[in-house]
Amino acid sequence: MNAGRASRTLLDAYLVLFFLYLAAPLLVMMAAAFNAYPQPSVTRWQGFTLHWFAALFTDARLGTGVLHSFLVAAGVIAIAIPCGLAGAAILSRLEGKATNLLYAVMVSPILTPGLILGLSTLIFWSPVGIGAGLTLATLAQASFITSYCMLMFLARLARYDPTLDEAALDLGANPAFVFRRITLPFLWPTVLAAGGIAFLQSFENYNTTVFAIGGDYTLPAEIGSRMRFGLSPAIAALGVLFVVATVGGAVAWVVLRRRERGG
Repeated sequence: MNAGRASRTLLDAYLVLFFLYLAAPLLVMMAAAFNAYPQPSVTRWQGFTLHWFAALFTDARLGTGVLHSFLVAAGVIAIAIPCGLAGAAILSRLEGKATNLLYAVMVSPILTPGLILGLSTLIFWSPVGIGAGLTLATLAQASFITSYCMLMFLARLARYDPTLDEAALDLGANPAFVFRRITLPFLWPTVLAAGGIAFLQSFENYNTTVFAIGGDYTLPAEIGSRMRFGLSPAIAALGVLFVVATVGGAVAWVVLRRRERGG
């Protein structure tokens, strides 16, 4: 009994330390956003202020970077979802040794360093007139984010009953109708989840983007360029807004799911 209680205490202590390890950098960053000191710091406290939040909304380049990040993320979602679904559909229906080879090829972008993806995308598309910029950054990000979406669709399709398609086809439905009325509703939760993952992967991406975006910039690229000269606490204020939005979105999602199950 005492051994079991000691084990539980050790496990609880480990969990507390683990979550503190994860949350400590965020808590320090959030505290720095309310410090009047002109550099991000919590050790040199000069008083509580909301000045950095006001400064954030007057920083034109940060605002443009956020807009560019949303535009690129929207483009990535538009490419990654249908391409990932198509790849998953092909792999789920193929049989034989070629399936493993094709799977390895389609998953390989996830294992490729981001700078290699960015440079290879730039080299590949330059001959057809697509130079460095937001469009090329979208294509570069989609080259590996599509693989994440494909894996999510594969996991969902593993639980799909193909006899539903066969029954619908036997009753006279065409393939387009079967996909629209049977397959897509089954995959719809994964479509939403894959869209969320694609958005987050795109919005925070730096390594691939910085080599493909050229003179344009997204929010991570702009923050990365400012690292050489020292960051303003306004960046910490921006981080606070993103943390609040992320936590709020997660809470809203859980509440909606519980209401659906309760209904």
